[in-house]
Amino acid sequence: MKNFRTISHHDAQDLIASDGAVVIDVRTPGEHDDLGHIPGSWLLPLDLVVSAPAVLPDDGRPVLVYCEHGVRSVAASRLLVQAGVADVLNLAGGMASWPGPREFGATPMRGPAAWLIENADLLPRGGKVLDVACGRGRHALLLSSAGFDVHAVDRDHEAIAFLQSTAERLSLSLTCEVLDLETDPPPALPGPCDAILVFNYLHRPLMPALCAALAPRGRLFYETFTTAQAERGHPKNPAFLLNDGELAALVSPLTVLRSREGEFDKRFVSSVVAERRD
Repeated sequence: MKNFRTISHHDAQDLIASDGAVVIDVRTPGEHDDLGHIPGSWLLPLDLVVSAPAVLPDDGRPVLVYCEHGVRSVAASRLLVQAGVADVLNLAGGMASWPGPREFGATPMRGPAAWLIENADLLPRGGKVLDVACGRGRHALLLSSAGFDVHAVDRDHEAIAFLQSTAERLSLSLTCEVLDLETDPPPALPGPCDAILVFNYLHRPLMPALCAALAPRGRLFYETFTTAQAERGHPKNPAFLLNDGELAALVSPLTVLRSREGEFDKRFVSSVVAERRD
């Protein structure tokens, strides 16, 4: 297995100036915001960096990882190499001695959805998790690494193959399945599940199957775009956009525990955590 390389501040500055790397800050959000970060870098704290392989661009650029003193970045670099990321660079010494430009203030976190992280206290203690329309598996990888029994489904064969391969590299026990979620009638989903995740996906006829796949006291974590998002770009198709106030009605008869709707991290979304009570 290849190893990562540690590079100097000077070499890192040259690389960044030429847009020659994806730069990841694995510090805490507080450090990223208050101590300053490399302009254009991604915020992805060390405890969430296992989701990085699923969101990194496939454009051939190396991945440059940094922290405050060059310790956490070593752990993150090792994990990325193990996950199969081809070219990983570690910034020697971290930001504590960084001579280059800094930006201050909050930036959106990359990797797992903020709605999931902010409501992680509502996840079951262990238990079975179903990740629906999982894509390349940013949430499946994270929760599997945290000890959950994760099953991930998506219609994209390539995405599922990538997720399965990455999980095997990381010795994670999650299972994956290619599943068309938009058949008529909709497919039965594997259950009962203690939690179901649905992010950035909407197929209204699937909603009864999602509710039915939950175990009693099981919880649905759901977030996707509203119609206001069409003004920002993608997606524009009304079939993939929620109307104002629609999500709470769609998840009925579940009991909504937490919800929000509006603009968050420059995206117009509606979000709920809802529980099956029967």
